[in-house]
Amino acid sequence: MDLIFLSSFHSSITLICIVGLGVVLSGFLLGKIKQPTLIAYILIGVLIGPFGLDLIGDQETMMHIGELGIILLFFFIGMEIDLYSFIGNWRLAVFGTLGQILLSIGAMGAIGLLFDWNDSRIVVMGFVIALSSSAVIFKLLEDKKLLDKKIGQNVSSILLAQDIAIAPILILISIFGGEDTSTESILLKITGGILIIATILYIYIKKEITWLPFRKSIMRDHELQVFLALFFCFAGAVIAGLFGISEALGAFVGGLVMHAGKATQWIHDAIHSFRILFVAVFFIAIGAQINITFLMENLLPLGLSLITVFFLNHTINALILRAYNNSWKEAIFGGAMLAQIGELSFLICITAFNLDILTQYAYDFTISLISLTIGISPFWIFLTEKISTKKQMTVP
Repeated sequence: MDLIFLSSFHSSITLICIVGLGVVLSGFLLGKIKQPTLIAYILIGVLIGPFGLDLIGDQETMMHIGELGIILLFFFIGMEIDLYSFIGNWRLAVFGTLGQILLSIGAMGAIGLLFDWNDSRIVVMGFVIALSSSAVIFKLLEDKKLLDKKIGQNVSSILLAQDIAIAPILILISIFGGEDTSTESILLKITGGILIIATILYIYIKKEITWLPFRKSIMRDHELQVFLALFFCFAGAVIAGLFGISEALGAFVGGLVMHAGKATQWIHDAIHSFRILFVAVFFIAIGAQINITFLMENLLPLGLSLITVFFLNHTINALILRAYNNSWKEAIFGGAMLAQIGELSFLICITAFNLDILTQYAYDFTISLISLTIGISPFWIFLTEKISTKKQMTVP
């Protein structure tokens, strides 16, 4: 359904008005049932996307703008995370992530035997369901004020390790797909990973960075604050991108630098609004990818897949967290947080589809599954909290 306006400019203004009003109304209603605003963003995306009212003229550009929001989100996480707790959790981060990936591949292997999948598709689908959504979870951890709590730090450590793992995962998928992966490309990614780890260790050892430019004088100039903060955020992203590493991870390191430079308060005040806007665009773009017609035509297999993914990921992550000295309550809640499929899995799907590992149907199915798990995740977490609270109340 296309709406006709006098000009494309007026169309853009109308779209902004619809999005603004829709977010306010749906956000207000969701707030009444204690659900996060990001669900409102996804619902608006479904409404205005190509499979709804089709009001988005250039969905690819919108997705790129949304990715800026994820970069800003990781930058803020870098400024707010407790680096000492993160380093202290390295065993959980590394072995927890490896365990999640291996167990997910094993589970997909069992399913693949039933549906006669080849080995490449089994491994790719294992990678897809193993990665959780940093965008969703970090937003929820922040909203619930859990970033400085034990379970928040443990979940954050796993998420960041998963984000680092995306580089070798893409290399492996390229190999499975028969694509020639140059030694230079692999070495570049390894060098980038080493550089990120070295920077984190440097900040960990130094504790405070005193060489930030104009650190004291710039605190009195709001305009310069905005641009210096954006520079450090996107400079980290650009450097990481040059090494073939996730740009969001580079922005995270930029946030760590700002935190060590004792500049977090004025940066938070300066660019917090940018982050809200761009993160909203990201989730709207996610919602826009949900094809309602495809969903209705494949309601049963998608529904069964959703249940399988949530129970599988929830169980695997809960057991991993429990194995690392979390209480059962913390482990079950953390498992709920990590139960959905993440936004980096879109990149895995696109790569696998371009290499003919996934068919068109498998690609559409997986994209729909990822989008749905991201949208349903806050409800799953809310339901887990309610059940665990009720159980606690009934225990004598």
